[in-house]
Amino acid sequence: MDAAWDAAWLAAAAGFAIAMSATPGPNNAMVAASGARFGLRRTLPHMLGVSLGFPVMLVLVALGAAELLQRSTALQAALRWVGAAWMLWLAWGLFTAAPAAPEAAAAPPGGARPMRLWQAALFQWVNPKAWIIAAGAIATYTGSSAGVLPDALALAAIFIPAAFLSLLVWAAMGRGVARLLSPAGLRWFNRAMAVLLLLSLVPLLRG
Repeated sequence: MDAAWDAAWLAAAAGFAIAMSATPGPNNAMVAASGARFGLRRTLPHMLGVSLGFPVMLVLVALGAAELLQRSTALQAALRWVGAAWMLWLAWGLFTAAPAAPEAAAAPPGGARPMRLWQAALFQWVNPKAWIIAAGAIATYTGSSAGVLPDALALAAIFIPAAFLSLLVWAAMGRGVARLLSPAGLRWFNRAMAVLLLLSLVPLLRG
């Protein structure tokens, strides 16, 4: 291990990763709703997509993806509005989703399906919380004697388990809610997750 990554750096980076991964946001809202509707096993690809997609995004941003976006206002605007449209569509799907019975979670329910791994990974690029976390992590935890790329790779390695475990808790919470609530209550839970997803659009639309 590089001397730059001492115990204090690792503890601070891990604390940041856990706090940012566990707090409410688009990923957690969608995973909780997916856990409630489809169960933990069928939500696993969604969780893996986020857990792997965000660290990849973090490294690419550290390597210059953010600078490229800053140079192109047209690309920024396109990404912003594509992201807004996608999140509105996802929120509408959550708001209108019919709750599945807990015993039906293992079976594909007539066309409805959880998010796939690659979809969840790509979603990070239009997720406003992901951009905020990536920018904060790079600004705070890179620039050591190891270099930007090694620092970013170390951060990515820390975020993988932090994100997955946090998502697992949210998915399990959603699954627990599904077992406790009536179908009408579960519908309102889905709607609450849809509202949470819509609220996360505010920083995206404000630019």
